[in-house]
Order: sequence, then structure tokens, then C-alpha cells
Amino acid sequence: MKIIIILLFLAALGSLASAMVFLVKDKGETNRTAKALTYRIGISVFIFTLLMLAYFAGYIEPHGIAG
Repeated sequence: MKIIIILLFLAALGSLASAMVFLVKDKGETNRTAKALTYRIGISVFIFTLLMLAYFAGYIEPHGIAG
């Protein structure tokens, strides 16, 4: 489960990086930046949903700092 979440997080970061590259290269002439950011939002929502489902299914457990 950890590996899946890490890979999805890296995919979201990669999408964010590609959006930055498109923003600099295209100078606002294409919509590639918006598409890359839309993919990043979709991946982030998917990660959140996956974490919630894994928590409710008992695959992961939260652990905080003991105070």
C-alpha cells in the first residue's frame, strides 16, 4: 500500500513539474499547462480517496506522536 501511494505522489509531483515546464515553454499559447494541472488534481483526489478507503478497510492505521 505504501509503494502505491508513494508512486501516485511522485506522479502528482511529475505532473506539477511538467505543468511548470509547459508554462515556461509555451508562454500561454497552448492549454498543456491546464491539462497537466488537471491531471495533478485528479491524482491528488484519487490518493485521498484511496487513503480513506484503505483506512476504513483496515489496511492502514494512523499513528501520531505520543505526547
